[in-house]
Amino acid sequence: MRKVKHLLLLIAILLPFLIAPATISADATSTSSSNTSSRQTSVAAIKKRGKIIIGTAADYPPYEFSVKVNGVSKRVGIDIDLGKQLAKDLGVKAEFKVMNFDSLLVALETHKVDVVIAAMSPTPERAKSVDFSKVYYGDNQDIVINKSEESKYKTLSDFNGKVIGAQNGSEQYDLAKQQMKGAKLKGLDRVNNLIIALQSHKVDGVVMDSTRAKAFVANNNKLKAINPHFKVSGQQGTAIAVAKDSPGLVAATNKTITKLQKNDTFDKVYVPRAGKYMSQGTKQNTMWNYWTYFAQGIEYTLIITIFSVLFGFILGLIFAALRRSNNKVLHSLAIAYIEFIRGTPMMVQVMFVYFGIGEIIQNIPAVVAGIIAVSINSGAYVAEIIRSGIQAVDHGQVEASRSLGMSKKTTMHYIIMPQALRNIWPALGNEFITLLKDSSIISVIGVSELMYQTQLVQSATYKGALPLFIAMMIYFILTFSLTRLLNYGERKLNRPGRA
Repeated sequence: MRKVKHLLLLIAILLPFLIAPATISADATSTSSSNTSSRQTSVAAIKKRGKIIIGTAADYPPYEFSVKVNGVSKRVGIDIDLGKQLAKDLGVKAEFKVMNFDSLLVALETHKVDVVIAAMSPTPERAKSVDFSKVYYGDNQDIVINKSEESKYKTLSDFNGKVIGAQNGSEQYDLAKQQMKGAKLKGLDRVNNLIIALQSHKVDGVVMDSTRAKAFVANNNKLKAINPHFKVSGQQGTAIAVAKDSPGLVAATNKTITKLQKNDTFDKVYVPRAGKYMSQGTKQNTMWNYWTYFAQGIEYTLIITIFSVLFGFILGLIFAALRRSNNKVLHSLAIAYIEFIRGTPMMVQVMFVYFGIGEIIQNIPAVVAGIIAVSINSGAYVAEIIRSGIQAVDHGQVEASRSLGMSKKTTMHYIIMPQALRNIWPALGNEFITLLKDSSIISVIGVSELMYQTQLVQSATYKGALPLFIAMMIYFILTFSLTRLLNYGERKLNRPGRA
């Protein structure tokens, strides 16, 4: 009966967390009706702000990708040029927010971005959630294969029994799922990783649009692109995604696209310019030329880790104390927090903080949202580590200190905690090292930490394994250095005479 009561109390405490998304959605709807210009991304709101926030993926040459120009990292491509022209026509500045492709529509629906320009196809399924401009660049759907196997594959049926790769959340993924039922479908977040899987024979083909396929084939003579003639419904090509009920912005995007198409700007200017940058990137694709990418990744990784360790430790202390409290409400609250956080994936927590809580707190930076999520996650584990360390201290020492007239607070400060810290130091060290490595998860919301920068290098250089190897070595150096530092601290704690 007692367990049932605790379970009911736990559910009652967790209920706000479970209904939070619905509450946020309802609040967003209510706010939208009362403040349309700020919540529905109207042209007037963008002009008043002085900038248009454009969501993109930056890993999809020739549409959007990163290169180094005179030693400086620069985002280039067809979509980047289109976004800048749209901003110019609106009389505002263009700000690009980069994140995983399958997070872009979520960012649009939660008003993190005003528009999405990321080689996105205006499929009927997507049109249920967002509005689209007219198609600005037409495309077919190809399958990239290893050139050594080109004699095996001509049509879709040739891939029966084979493994096909496609980017998660893309039109190509849906096409492969619907029209290649005899093949096993493998989805990944990044096309670069799919190409690595193709070259290592983890997949037999990768579905992508023909423009992107030509880019890979032109920069890798071991690949071949074939047109298996997918049947495509709706508009064929790529369009700009806009939040629902934003007719003014849709009209503005169509006006820009119509002007560019009338002057044949895409084929005469944007596509050749993107190809030039791609050729330049191929010539300068040594890892040394991209050391600044890795340096920036290290900087953000350390910032995230340091702040998350600090706030996570503070949260851990608080909730460890609450869990040891005799107050049933505080005790149950601590249990609810610890069990809920430890029972959900960190990636979900990161995305919830950024897209969910960020719906209430507008313009929360991605790096801040990442630090908050990681700190909350770490705090749950640190709380249990601290609690176990306190329980490991012999209770007889507590009784002895109290018999000497020490207060409960003094006993905890001078007798229990010093011994508990020595006991839990190795476990805390493991948590901090894990935290450093898990910071890579924040790349899903576009934070420029080490893994995110590694993926940009992959896109710019068309090399898959080497940037990953360098990232592995950097992580090893960081974790090894942290391990040495923690070992030094452990030796200091274990010196003779220490409590």
